[in-house]
Amino acid sequence: MLIKIKPNILSSEITDRAVFESRREFIKAATALSAGIILPGLAQADSSSANLQVTDRNDVANYTNYYEFSTNKHDSTILAQALKTKPWSVEVVGEAEKPGVYNLEDILKDNPAQERVYRFRCVEAWSMVVPWLGFPLGDMLKRFKPTSKAKFVEFITLYNPEVMVGQRSSSVLDWPYVEGLRMDEAMHPLTMMVTGMYGDELPNQNGAPLRLIVPWKYGFKSIKAIVKIRFRENMPETTWHKSAPREYGFYANVNPEVPHPRWSQSRERVLGSSIFTSKRNTEKFNGYGEEVAALYSGMDLTKYF
Repeated sequence: MLIKIKPNILSSEITDRAVFESRREFIKAATALSAGIILPGLAQADSSSANLQVTDRNDVANYTNYYEFSTNKHDSTILAQALKTKPWSVEVVGEAEKPGVYNLEDILKDNPAQERVYRFRCVEAWSMVVPWLGFPLGDMLKRFKPTSKAKFVEFITLYNPEVMVGQRSSSVLDWPYVEGLRMDEAMHPLTMMVTGMYGDELPNQNGAPLRLIVPWKYGFKSIKAIVKIRFRENMPETTWHKSAPREYGFYANVNPEVPHPRWSQSRERVLGSSIFTSKRNTEKFNGYGEEVAALYSGMDLTKYF
């Protein structure tokens, strides 16, 4: 069944239902909406929050960081259309009792779709609000029965340089793209494995058919086109941290008090807003501090950024 989950967000932040366009095959398979569960998530820390709305779908679908195709946000949208996302499978390895290769259809069957509206904050100091479709990552990971040695979860994206033409060059990043979470972060109920957005299947350029969303972290943690999950005892070496460790920490928690070495993180531009619209204040943990701050109790977040 499809579960509608609404975060704690002002009604003025959510656009009319007309924004959610017609649903396709996998939404039909999910059957009718059957529950309304309130999930906290979008804390109102400043007056500009009341002016936020769900970002226009075209903006989200045509302004994407997908270096596997191109460093140009608009070109990646076009180039990604060549990627075939069916059939798709995910390999599970490492410290787990049930490793193996799992077909996406089976993963979706075992993890009913939910709809959640989350803020998304890019490390480049722009943000958006997106209605995602998917399911809690932790629900899926539990089915693989990670062992007591599993302290981290590593995610690896598809490597296909014939189609993902940006992977033909190693001058930007090492391929395939790798990301990771500490186990308690991965199991947190806000962490989401995404299969769609705006009531529809996930577009290729937005990470189809399976991507990660961790709403309190910068967007580069939200790895796209996942084909492998590894349960690890040690912290994985992630792509952007490996490329520039002073700029891109492993944790990547949104923190206005910790600037990027080349720009401030204290303010953000809302995607789709007018050039005359003021930037909004960035909220620590992207506004999800009440739910996730306890994960980092006692940690120096200027060191572990």
